[in-house]
Amino acid sequence: MKAISSSKAPAAIGPYSQAIDSGAGLVFVSGQLPIDPATGAFPEGGIKEQTAQSIRNAKAILEEAGSGLAKVVKTTVFLADMADFGAMNEVYSSYFTSPFPARSAVAVKDLPKGALVEIECIARV
Repeated sequence: MKAISSSKAPAAIGPYSQAIDSGAGLVFVSGQLPIDPATGAFPEGGIKEQTAQSIRNAKAILEEAGSGLAKVVKTTVFLADMADFGAMNEVYSSYFTSPFPARSAVAVKDLPKGALVEIECIARV
């Protein structure tokens, strides 16, 4: 296993890696909060802006690993409020193309730092 780290995504806020290259052709990207790595803050706006930032963070990590969004096979989307599902899905669909990755989307009680969304993924390398 090899830890993957990108300065174009926010640093891990706990004892975990931004991603792990499994050495078996897969990279596992930890849940990405919508933190802008340049400012350390969430983007202004709501769920749409936060979804876009979370995906951009995952994309930067994937690219550091020699992968990319087109190679994502599975995502998990954590939402603070399932009422945001439609707006999240609208933005999500602008970053991924057919065949879309397998996906789970779940509502959770709270997300770190009060985020509205967190997205993790698994991709081919």
